[in-house]
Amino acid sequence: MSSLSQALWVLLLGSLLGLELIGKVPPTLHTPLMSGANAISGITVLASLTLIQKAGDNQALLLIGALSLGFALFNVVGGFLITDRMLAMFRRKGDN
Repeated sequence: MSSLSQALWVLLLGSLLGLELIGKVPPTLHTPLMSGANAISGITVLASLTLIQKAGDNQALLLIGALSLGFALFNVVGGFLITDRMLAMFRRKGDN
């Protein structure tokens, strides 16, 4: 089995496992789970930047690194915006 085939199997099985696990999370735990996902996405940003740096002239690795960087940044920024909005719900009217 080629390494690309193995990587696609890992991606498929990881995606299905993630979908199954997230579907069973009760609503009260979504905010802590989102904070953990932001931390993992922060690590993904660093890994993507490392991949882009090490890719050299390999266009496929540059594309994969750029896509993973874009998705990770989207998740980090969106997570922080949503977390800030949720925390704003607990502030008093007079607090800034």
